[in-house]
Amino acid sequence: MPSAVAIKVLIVDDQNSVRQMTRMTLEELGFRVIHEAENGVQAMETASVQPLDLIISDFNMPEMDGLGLLRAVRGHPAARKVPFILLTGRGDRELVVKAAQAGVNNYLVKPFTADILRGKIEQVIGKLT
Repeated sequence: MPSAVAIKVLIVDDQNSVRQMTRMTLEELGFRVIHEAENGVQAMETASVQPLDLIISDFNMPEMDGLGLLRAVRGHPAARKVPFILLTGRGDRELVVKAAQAGVNNYLVKPFTADILRGKIEQVIGKLT
């Protein structure tokens, strides 16, 4: 069982309020090492140099959207195995299919609760302690 305190998470969202809400929710769950990026380009810069255990990324962002980021992560030697949760306001089946084909580990629809986020994370990396 992974300890939330030791897990390094990257939150990617162009809206600061969503990043802050996600950060606060992760902190409630015990996460302490939390990085942030406001788009996929910044996220790839971070993922290229910073070892990560989990990426939670919004879908709809400027410069590089969540699907583009997912594809970039899966193609990067240092980051390709990092679990990836796609966060979106859309419950769009077509997007879910595209994300699954690109290698997403899980999918989360906004808004979400701490319990829902915990469940999605645990499905991807195992039960948290």
